[in-house]
Amino acid sequence: MFQRILIANRGEIALRVIRACREMGIKTVAVFSEADRGSAYLDLADVAFCIGTAKAAESYLKIDRIISTAELCNVDAIHPGYGFLSENAHFADVCRSCGYEFIGPSVEAMSLVGDKNSARSMAQKLGVPTVPGSTGLIESEAEALRIAREIGYPVLVKASAGGGGRGMRVAHDAEQLKAAIGQAAQEAQAAFGCADIYLEKFIIGPRHVEVQILADNHGNVVHLWERDCSMQRRHQKLIEESPAPNLSLKTREAICAAAKKMILGANYSNAGTVEFIVDKDENFYFIEVNARIQVEHPVTELVTDIDLIKAQILVASGEKLLFAQSDVVHCGASIECRINAEDPEHNFRPSPGWIEKLIVPGGFGVRFDSHVYAGYTVSPHYDSMVGKLLVHQKNRTDAISCMIRALTEMKVEGIKTSIPLLLKILEHKDFQDGKLDTGFIERNFMK
Repeated sequence: MFQRILIANRGEIALRVIRACREMGIKTVAVFSEADRGSAYLDLADVAFCIGTAKAAESYLKIDRIISTAELCNVDAIHPGYGFLSENAHFADVCRSCGYEFIGPSVEAMSLVGDKNSARSMAQKLGVPTVPGSTGLIESEAEALRIAREIGYPVLVKASAGGGGRGMRVAHDAEQLKAAIGQAAQEAQAAFGCADIYLEKFIIGPRHVEVQILADNHGNVVHLWERDCSMQRRHQKLIEESPAPNLSLKTREAICAAAKKMILGANYSNAGTVEFIVDKDENFYFIEVNARIQVEHPVTELVTDIDLIKAQILVASGEKLLFAQSDVVHCGASIECRINAEDPEHNFRPSPGWIEKLIVPGGFGVRFDSHVYAGYTVSPHYDSMVGKLLVHQKNRTDAISCMIRALTEMKVEGIKTSIPLLLKILEHKDFQDGKLDTGFIERNFMK
């Protein structure tokens, strides 16, 4: 077992890893930027080092400074959290080359699934359903126009690298497609340093369903059931839940089996998420693999009673999974709402600043994962999420009622937050009836 772990991240996920390590008797090393200096969670780490200025490019993305800190503190392993360097194969390679275990998949597996085009090709070889589209990267405008004619409009132009909705454009006709090719490639180059794109049929009104996976280095792979992440704004998730509502058990089992097939095919180990879109007839299609722990991992923890961060650490240290697929029991319903520092009434304008007052809800089945507190200043330099509010109840109806109560009880004064919009979504009849798709928020609340 590891004796000391460095956490190459910040905020909520850094605190989450620190807590898991403390319970496991593992010492922790935290790194922070000047913008995060004085954050309360840093006091819970055994040691904390400043590695740069507020800009992520000069701190949390500086591989040399993270490795130097690891060397100084004599750590055994590095946990990347999510975001920043978590899916950077080069960083994983550098960690292991320097003698520090990277708490994540192998470089080979990360490279394979991290490129959407190669992951899609692998899915096709394995017989996992994929959205109709190009068989490889788009090499020319003429090729894109030909494929679009074959599969029919609308089509989706997608960047091969990256995620979060960047490098994606929808085209409803040939003229739009010509413009979308250049726009998507340019955005992908700026965001990911890679302009490669491919083409897919655009599925109208899809649901976004993802499967949590755990795999060890001894050939054992289990799924921890699915999460529905359809409540999105511009491809950014706002609400996640498990089980996916109004999805038949047959489809749930088929999606989970397909996810395991992808992980086995990639020779993948540690935690990961296999993502799919599901159409109105419950046909599902593979879209990508996230080779890291997800923001919404607590949703799965609540319905399976499995600590995913501890499982990550155990797998990375060489341990076998402590449970088989038959041991993974899905119990009840869980919902997560992301509390973001932004103003939904003004086009989701970021709302950084000083939190004057914070009242965190409690009660049976309520959990709040966050590093903020009254007096904390939300920085404009990083992601706007200030916390994740979760509930776990015996069924979805009770979970919705509990979440509405918890959101009403929660108070974050001094900044604008996403709470008012989250309440509107939860109180909407179609949401309560489980009539979900990825266009729900734009259709109902952004007209």
